Amino acid sequence: MNNPLKHRYDFVLLFDVRDGNPNGDPDAGNLPRLDPETGKGLVTDVCLKRKVRNYVQLSKREGDKAMRGFDIYIKERAVLGRSHVEAFNDLKIELGQDLKVPVPENLTEPIREISLPEGMELVDDDDKLFLVVSGTTDKKEATKQIREADDLAKPLAAFLNKALKNAKTRKPTRDETEKGRDWMCEHFYDIRTFGAVMSLKSAPNCGQVRGPVQMTFGRSIDPVVPMEHSITRMAVATEAEAEKQGGDNRTMGRKFTVPYGLYRAHGFISAHLAQQTGFDTDDLELFFLALEQMFEHDRSAARGEMATCGLYLFRHTSELGNAPAHALFDRLTVARQTDDVPRDFGAYSVLFDGQPIAIGEHEIAGLPNVTLIRRC
Repeated sequence: MNNPLKHRYDFVLLFDVRDGNPNGDPDAGNLPRLDPETGKGLVTDVCLKRKVRNYVQLSKREGDKAMRGFDIYIKERAVLGRSHVEAFNDLKIELGQDLKVPVPENLTEPIREISLPEGMELVDDDDKLFLVVSGTTDKKEATKQIREADDLAKPLAAFLNKALKNAKTRKPTRDETEKGRDWMCEHFYDIRTFGAVMSLKSAPNCGQVRGPVQMTFGRSIDPVVPMEHSITRMAVATEAEAEKQGGDNRTMGRKFTVPYGLYRAHGFISAHLAQQTGFDTDDLELFFLALEQMFEHDRSAARGEMATCGLYLFRHTSELGNAPAHALFDRLTVARQTDDVPRDFGAYSVLFDGQPIAIGEHEIAGLPNVTLIRRC
C-alpha cells in the first residue's frame, strides 16, 4: 500500500437510463426491478459493483492478463477455488493432496442423485466417472454428513467413507489462513475494495474480508413505468420450426424497457477498513473513475442509453468522519424542475442547501471539516 487512505468518504452517484432495462429481475421474467409500494425503479448494489469490476478488468490489463494487483476475483466463468490454490502455492504452504478415485459402475447412477459432502465432487473423465476429494476437506464434517444422510444406501456410504479415509487432507492453520487472506487482498482489486467471503470448504480457506467500499441500491427519483415490447427475429433455430411455419421463419419475443429513469445510489468508504485490506489512494481514484465511466463500456441493446450524470463526494478530514452520512445526503437534493414527464437529465435540478453545485471542491456551511467535491 503506497499511499494509505487517511480520509473517510461518503458519496452520491446519479445515473440514468433511456429506453433500456437497467437491471432486470430474473424472478420476474427480466422485468426492470421496482419497489412495489412506490413504483420507483431499483438497481441492486451487486449490479453496480459488477460494472465497476468490469471497468477495472478492462482498464488494468497488459495483453491478455490483468496487471499485478488488479485481477478480479468475482468474474465471469471464474472458479473461485483455483485462486485459493494459487495463493497457497505461491506462498509455498503445503496442504493436503486431492484424491481422485473411480466410481464403481453399480454406484454411478446413485451417486449422481445425492448431494455430496463439502469438499467432494464428481468429475467425468474419458467416459468414466471419478470422485474427487479435495485436499482441504474437513474429514470430520464430511463423515458426519454421510452418517446423517437418511437416503444413503449402505454400499454408497461405504464407498464415500473409504475415499475419505484414504484421502490425505490438511486444513490450513489460522496463521496460514491470514497469509492467504493478505495474498488475496494484494492480488485482487475487488477483494480489497468490496471484500469477500473466502472460507470455502472445497478449497484452502482464505478467511473473510470486510471491504472498505460499500454501496446501496440505486433508486429512481420518480416512479417508472416499465414498457413491454413485442420483437421479431426473421429466422428460426431448427428445420422443424421452418417447416411448421411454411418458410415464413419468424420468431417472436418480448423486451422490457424503462422510457426514462434517473437513479440515485449512496456509497461509503472507510479509511480504517481500507488500511486493513491495502486499499490505497490509487485504488480510490480508480474506483471513482470506474463510477464515472463504467456505463461507457457496458453498452448493450437491453440497456439502451445509460450514463453517469453526477458523482458527488463528501471528504472528511478525519478517518472516523466529521458528520453523519445521512445528514450530508439529506442536504443534497434532486428534484424535477417542471410537471412535465421527465425524459432526460435536464428535467432535474441537483442542489446542495438549495444552491447549484459546480464541478470542483466546495466548503460546506457549518462543517469546516467536510469538503463537497463534484467530479462530474
